Amino acid sequence: MAKKKQKSAKQKAKLIHNYYQRTGFYMFLWESLKKAFWPIVAAVVGLILFNKYVYNINDGLQTITETFSRIGVLVTFYISETILGLIPPEIFIAWSKKTASPILNLSILATLSYLGGLTAYFLGRMSLKIKSVKEYLEVKMADNLKNTSKWGSLLIIAGALLPLPFAISCLTAGMIKYPFKRVVLFGLFRFLRFAFYASLIFNVVN
Repeated sequence: MAKKKQKSAKQKAKLIHNYYQRTGFYMFLWESLKKAFWPIVAAVVGLILFNKYVYNINDGLQTITETFSRIGVLVTFYISETILGLIPPEIFIAWSKKTASPILNLSILATLSYLGGLTAYFLGRMSLKIKSVKEYLEVKMADNLKNTSKWGSLLIIAGALLPLPFAISCLTAGMIKYPFKRVVLFGLFRFLRFAFYASLIFNVVN
């Protein structure tokens, strides 16, 4: 019985693999990773050079920490992460390093980013009720809608991990009525991305 279940699982995995290979998902993921690699390297190197030769980032972050309230920064971040990631989350990750409780604030940021994506999912569902918005999004985000429909969970994971607005993946998932439970589950990879970026940025910010 156990061997039969194991064989069935292998057959299912093979079918899924063949499907993703046939639809071009692996190539899409590979191209996305290649595009993401150099921007990450450029951002880190640029941050180091800017901090060394142009302006002391630590002083700027200290000013932000002293000028704006913690709640104000967190609310701004949540709104940004809900509305297509308008402000790069790396800025907020760097800010968290300058606070009294870096790990706590980083954890809150990761949670807010995750919740922002889930909120974007429902905005996607709601947008379908507005004809003009629906037509606009379907034209501007046709590729995202198509890919999310084909590749589902793996695209949510890619959106959570790669330096692309997580909210876009969740928004498009909502527009095609992708199962919310799967978005909740696979969106958890967002926390891994924040941990990775923090490990890089915390070494730059004192």
